[in-house]
Amino acid sequence: MHIPRLSHFEIALSSSRASRRSVGLPLAIIHRFPLNHEFTRRVNNQTGRPQISERTILEDAAYLSESIGYRTVGTREHAEGDQWMLSQATRLKEACDSIAGSDPTRHLECEVFRQEGSGAHRFDMMDRRVYKNYVNLSNIIFRISNGTSAGKEHALLVNSHLDSTLPSPGAADDALPAALMLDCIRVLINTPDWTPHYALVFLWNNAEESLQDGSHLFSTQGDLGSTVRAVINLEAAGTSGPELLFQATSEEMIEAYSHVPRPFGSVVANDVFRSGIILSDTDFRQFQEYRNLTGLDMAVVGDSYLYHTRRDLVENIEKGVAQHMGENVLALLEYLSSADSPIPRLDIYSSPRVAYLSLGGQYFLTWSFKTAQRLYNSILVVSALIFFGLVPSRIGLRTYSVVAFGVFGGLVGAIVGANVVALIMTRVLDAGLSWFAVKWSPLVLYSVPALVGVLIIQYISACLLSPHDAHLEYGTFIVLHLLFATSGVVLQYLGIASGVAGFCWAMSSFSALLVQFALSTTKSTEDITLPAYFIAQLIPSTLGMEMASTLMDIFVPLTGRMGNEAPAEHIIATMVAVMTFLVVPFSIPFVHRFSRKALLVSILVLMAVSAGLIAVFSSSWLQTFDHLHPRRIFLLHQEDITTGEYSLHVGLVDSAPAVVMDDWNKDWDILYPFSQFLEPYKIPLPPPSGDYVSPWTSSSAFRVTAVKDVFDAIAGTRELSLVIDHPGIIWSVIAFDAHVLSWQLDKNPLPYFARHHIKEASFYGVDQWTLDLVINATPTGERPILKVDFQGIQEKGMWPAKKAERQGPAMDLFEQLDAWLDERPGVAFDALLLGCVSGVAIM
Repeated sequence: MHIPRLSHFEIALSSSRASRRSVGLPLAIIHRFPLNHEFTRRVNNQTGRPQISERTILEDAAYLSESIGYRTVGTREHAEGDQWMLSQATRLKEACDSIAGSDPTRHLECEVFRQEGSGAHRFDMMDRRVYKNYVNLSNIIFRISNGTSAGKEHALLVNSHLDSTLPSPGAADDALPAALMLDCIRVLINTPDWTPHYALVFLWNNAEESLQDGSHLFSTQGDLGSTVRAVINLEAAGTSGPELLFQATSEEMIEAYSHVPRPFGSVVANDVFRSGIILSDTDFRQFQEYRNLTGLDMAVVGDSYLYHTRRDLVENIEKGVAQHMGENVLALLEYLSSADSPIPRLDIYSSPRVAYLSLGGQYFLTWSFKTAQRLYNSILVVSALIFFGLVPSRIGLRTYSVVAFGVFGGLVGAIVGANVVALIMTRVLDAGLSWFAVKWSPLVLYSVPALVGVLIIQYISACLLSPHDAHLEYGTFIVLHLLFATSGVVLQYLGIASGVAGFCWAMSSFSALLVQFALSTTKSTEDITLPAYFIAQLIPSTLGMEMASTLMDIFVPLTGRMGNEAPAEHIIATMVAVMTFLVVPFSIPFVHRFSRKALLVSILVLMAVSAGLIAVFSSSWLQTFDHLHPRRIFLLHQEDITTGEYSLHVGLVDSAPAVVMDDWNKDWDILYPFSQFLEPYKIPLPPPSGDYVSPWTSSSAFRVTAVKDVFDAIAGTRELSLVIDHPGIIWSVIAFDAHVLSWQLDKNPLPYFARHHIKEASFYGVDQWTLDLVINATPTGERPILKVDFQGIQEKGMWPAKKAERQGPAMDLFEQLDAWLDERPGVAFDALLLGCVSGVAIM
């Protein structure tokens, strides 16, 4: 197999595992010293100790994603992945037993379990209610403990998922974390002086992409789940950069994260993810909802262009990503399994009351909400006393009113300026998404018009005051500082820990003003000194750019796939405008040291620059989609076994729809609710030529029938059990309209007549599932007719996953379509090609 050449990770890592030391200050700072590693080696040549090996991780990830292949739940490859991971876990257990048996000082016990079970759960997403039913799904579990009952009583769960989604081999998502967990076990059991004080439970769940069925199975069934006190969930939505800590749900686990050698994450990312702006979710949801677990959710998020595509291959994973993530995870496992671990105290989940952020991947700062309130309040009160108490005679109320307009209006002006250009790009030039292929390019396109908007407001502000008013610059600086200080206080009192950003910005400007006072013997308000400007911009320029880079990493690929209804161009433009304001905020007072004429000239020059950028980004030679930034397209070959019709359904993400997409568009039910992103087209197809006989139309094939059907006219109910037979079909889904009074899925179905979607996921070879329900027969009092739309994917009808076992007319069409798409000039497609079967059952 092909493994890319490995080299030292460009960002230095640290092997320090020292815990956070109290320094008697409100801020605790952790510094890591760089240490070089030979990432291809499983043992460190200098120390002789085992170490994380990126090559080993990538080899295992390549085997899962490329040798086994597309591990979609219900396929043969999915079952092969299950067996391969069981064999790897068993091999590690044998090595562990051998080590423990040969060294009496090692208190080490390793156990392997294969959990199997069936269940159902509700999964709400994108404002839609979806129900999942799964049959005979499995999980692979590995537990390391010291062999005692006390050591097993409190455990840390480490989770990743073995399956991959429909169009993807899933090298990064999630074969990389799955392989990483194997390597962490190898390092731990081969480390001579390591013994777990508290148990570690490694879970490879087998059905995350089918809406988190595997993690639901672990959380609701079996005995091991009751011993788990916290969870570390490992994911990937990208292929580059350091792994991001984007969810942390307790102070103790945040403190535990301070022990990693390369921290990367902030409470801002936490707040953004929890707000629901990013339409994504992880297994962390199931562990929290059904086990009330606290923990850490970590993922590789850089360059998510290949996320859920067929190009999610090991060769596209950036060098050093596996090592970075492995080093961090290993450090967490060593600390949380030690005697100093907070694991026994984490029986009950409680929302964290702590703010945190990382700086440059070397420092991790945390402080409590109580400390934060004191700090934020103090800087605001002191600032107000100094700047309103000492200088009111120098800066009048009128000046403060004008500069307040300039500061707040500047933010609005930035947003308006950027959105005007977005409107030109989409409505006038038809050049939307021109920035898609280069994640930082929106900063180039939209930061300039954002600055134009800021400067126009500043020009208006200058015109509102006398030309001889020398206090505009100084007053603007003060109001800008107070804006940041106030935002920190307000957000903190609202319980939004992202107020830390406002505090950091305010600290930077407060320090600058102190320097200004020290350098100015007369305390003149006429000019802010250049050293003061440098200090004021220090935190916004560094921390702000890091935040901007992370946001662009996440949102640029995401917004390019949000469909025609979502204003992707305006979302990105607004985001860049706000980030421009936050990264260079003190450009606002700085421009007031120049004349109005110079300000007007600057506006005109920036407008010309913006016009030039518009011309460049709308030009035909700028390629929006390429091999590593593909345009996704979904194609379903549909065989309707009720009508005998064949059709091709094309789903685009950035074109006007030819067919209405809503809850009643049954053609896309297998992708519901994600189908709401699509702009669908339907193309009728002729029946297959030759002697093709559909295998799905026989009485023993794909069908929905009703048994135990009882109508009670007096009670006004109809009780029945639906049986869904789906041999050779995976991911079957049924949809119907009814007022459901009760069913086995949950205890609170919608209390009115509505559309219901129930999706299935089962282990390979499982061909049947059932749904028991009672529906309302009133107000007519007659036996209600139930119309059930059903649909599923042919297990051997997915291209290119099943091209070696191709079966049916869908695969013949897909081979031609895939070749045709590859030949299209100027654009690279990543196509999801699914052979589907559908029908209608009326009961």
